[in-house]
This record gives sequence, structure tokens and C-alpha cells, in this order.
Amino acid sequence: MPTPTEKLKLGWIGTGRMGYEMAARLAKGGCDLAVWNRTKAKAEPLTQYGAKVASDLKDLASRDVVFCMVSTWEDVKEVVGKLLSGSARPKMVVECSSISLEGSAELRMLLKEKGVEYLAAPVSGNAKVIKAGKLTFVVSGPKAAYEAARPYLDMMGTGSSYVGEGELSRIAKICHNVMLGVVIQNLCEITVLAQKAGMPRYAFLDFLNKSVMGSMFTRYKTPALVNLDFHVTFTPKLLRKDLDLGLDAGREFEVPMPLTSLTRDLLQTMIGHGMTEEDFSTLVLMQAKASGLELKPENVKVGDGLSS
Repeated sequence: MPTPTEKLKLGWIGTGRMGYEMAARLAKGGCDLAVWNRTKAKAEPLTQYGAKVASDLKDLASRDVVFCMVSTWEDVKEVVGKLLSGSARPKMVVECSSISLEGSAELRMLLKEKGVEYLAAPVSGNAKVIKAGKLTFVVSGPKAAYEAARPYLDMMGTGSSYVGEGELSRIAKICHNVMLGVVIQNLCEITVLAQKAGMPRYAFLDFLNKSVMGSMFTRYKTPALVNLDFHVTFTPKLLRKDLDLGLDAGREFEVPMPLTSLTRDLLQTMIGHGMTEEDFSTLVLMQAKASGLELKPENVKVGDGLSS
């Protein structure tokens, strides 16, 4: 692979909510970037930042590094299959979607047979986090390949963490999203408890966010819990998928995960009530209903820890 100081030709697959903002940061940073999306119109606005839009996935195969950010393992298999369907081959594929360990290992084997290096590089963040420059990557695969891709990963956020060979980054991402599910459920519980005891939600969360228990995540979700502004960042169905992956990993490695199991059941209750396409923070509405409360927006201006 070229050294990190050389300018590589980059390809990008997938310009959904996440992929678009990630690709935009590379394009704005002056990278030689060609992008492809199943619905071409969703990729075309990236041309304003200097990106080129490819009409065919095979057009990306001549690029040095191809990033992939799509929804599911089935999508990954489809797009990588089409990417490699011609005679050209990228030197490296960096796969950023949330997929299982088994899927990632299968992809690694497929790419190895084609002579293509592979980095598993799932992310922590959403579109708004990317815009704020706070996206992070956890990466596994060959260390030399990581060093070559690292400058571009770092351009998309606050940096990356290399955790070793193989699919270790997939385990790290699964653990991360399991914590996401457990923490949002707990945050909803204590916020509803505080309100039912008599205090405004905004006042309780102001205290929590200033305390040692506050975090970027609790601050980020404060507007949703205070003003019931449930702008979609991550759906309950996608979170359920990640909790299921966590429970599967727990069984594989013989690790009991009682909190994860309970949170998964609560999330399933929410989905069973038809709350499938809202933001996952709407869990607070289920918690309030179970507590005999009907929540209303408090209409208080609160920060999310991201906006300047």
C-alpha cells in the first residue's frame, strides 16, 4: 500500500444519512473521491464539494481504497459482489457498516481470495455527530493497511482506535451499541422517575449533564427527552438488531448479559406497539406510559453538546 503521506484515490459506496455526511467530509477535505449510491440522486449533491459520482459500482474498482457504508450484511454482499464483478480490483476495502462477526469474516475471506486488503471499521455516531466532527472509528485488520487508511478515517471525525486483527472491531461495535441500548433505557427510567417525583425533566437533566455521570450521549439526547423532539437518528429496529448481535456474542463467548436481555425485551414491546420508524429515544414515551404519565414537550431551550 502507498504510505499515508501519498494521496490515494478513494471510492465510496452508500450515501444514506451516515454515508453522505462521511463522504462529504472527505470531499471537503480535498480527497480524490468517487461515490456510488443505488439511488444516484442521493449522491449527486456531493459534486458541489468536488466528488465524482459513479454510474456503475465497477467504476470504483480501480480506486486505491473503497469505503462501504450501507444498511445490512445482505447489502454489503450485494455491493461488494458488483464492485468485484469486473477485472479491476481496489487495493483495499474499508467496511464501516454494522454487520455480524460471521458476515465480516466471510467478507474478509472473499476479499482475500481476490487479493484485496480489508479493514473492518464500524463507527460511533450519527449524521449530526459527523457534522460536528465527533465521529469515531474502531478498526481491525492488518496493521499496515490501517496505517495507510488512518489519515482518511481521521478526516471524518475525531480519530480511530485500532483494536487488532480479524473481526475484533465488530465485537467492539457490538459492545458499544449494547451499552447504547442499556443506557438509553436507564436514562428514560430515571428521567421519568424525576418528573413523577415533581421536578421538570430539563432541570434534572441539567444536573445530570453537569455531574460526573453526564456524557456526550446524555447531553445529545437531552433535547429529545425534554422537548420530545424525536428527530430520527437510529431506529428501534436497528437497535434491536444490535442487541440481538450482542446476545448472540454473549452466548458464543459464555458471557451472561441480563441487562441486555431485559432491554431487548423492552425494546421489543415498543416495536410491538408499532413504534418502529421513530428515533429510539421514544423509549421514554413507553416508560412514561408504564408509569402513569403523559409526557408533554417542556419547550425549554437546551443544548445537545454538539452544536456550537
